[in-house]
Amino acid sequence: MPGLLSTHRVIIPLLALLLLILAPGWCPASEGWPRQIAGAQGDITLPRMPQRIVSTSVTLTGTLLAIGAPVIASGATTPNNAVADGQGFLRQWGEVAQRRGVKRLYIGEPDAEAIAAQAPDLIIIAATGGDSALRLHDQLSAIAPVLVVNYDNQSWQQVAVELGRATGREDDAEKIVKEFDSRRQALRQRLALPPQPVSALVYHRDGKAANLWTADSPQGRLLLQLGFVLAVPPDNLAQSHSMGRRGDILQLSGENLADGLNGESLLLFAADEADADALLANPFLAHLPSVRNRRVYALGRDTFRLDYYSASHVLTTLEHYFVQG
Repeated sequence: MPGLLSTHRVIIPLLALLLLILAPGWCPASEGWPRQIAGAQGDITLPRMPQRIVSTSVTLTGTLLAIGAPVIASGATTPNNAVADGQGFLRQWGEVAQRRGVKRLYIGEPDAEAIAAQAPDLIIIAATGGDSALRLHDQLSAIAPVLVVNYDNQSWQQVAVELGRATGREDDAEKIVKEFDSRRQALRQRLALPPQPVSALVYHRDGKAANLWTADSPQGRLLLQLGFVLAVPPDNLAQSHSMGRRGDILQLSGENLADGLNGESLLLFAADEADADALLANPFLAHLPSVRNRRVYALGRDTFRLDYYSASHVLTTLEHYFVQG
């Protein structure tokens, strides 16, 4: 009898564990290697946790740095412009990259030889946008596994989770996402919103054009989560999704510029007070209610692309504008 009871003590826990494993949605607390990662250009297999990551996308580099991934080098954009520092790294994470010794690979046009010289064990490519190296996908795949990530139709939090799994930094990704979402939810309760709906945009300093963020953009999604209502552009503009296959922006220019900025308030991304003043002084926009009532708000030069760093800055700026007391 004692032997039978002992056997039951072993079998019952084993059966419980088996049922747990077979349950839908079950996954181990810590996934091992190798692992298969789903990308925008198909799945890749990573034999081990990456130690030398090259990012060809300035947009994705920020999220990689935020989750503590071992980024050794990154592509860059034009240095010392509205959104980039002297290295050509985006302003919101440029100092972090400098502290961690991230090397600049190239400016603008992707350079396969420069990437290969870093001996990476994982290469990150953006699926769309001006920082996409997708045309080099096959060439780079001969160097190391290439993960293609689509950031224009996902929040930065979703991108962080995707990159967290690919780099073995799941816990770090979960931590920053929870931290940010908690702060966002708390801020929503305190915001005294300006007149709605709003138009969220990047305003060109020449005063002739703007890129309007749609509800599918990370910027639009963040504003919706905070309780803002996005203005719906006229039907003739709503069909003109721009930048190739991207659905996150509408390009406005000429007479469409004023027609497309039909929000009661304007939120300017990648902009400072000088940009807001320039828009307010544009005679072709003077008739807009948002301009007449000076409801134009600059959210900072570092908000062109959202990651943990820049999205956190957006929250800080919105708190400054719209939290009383």
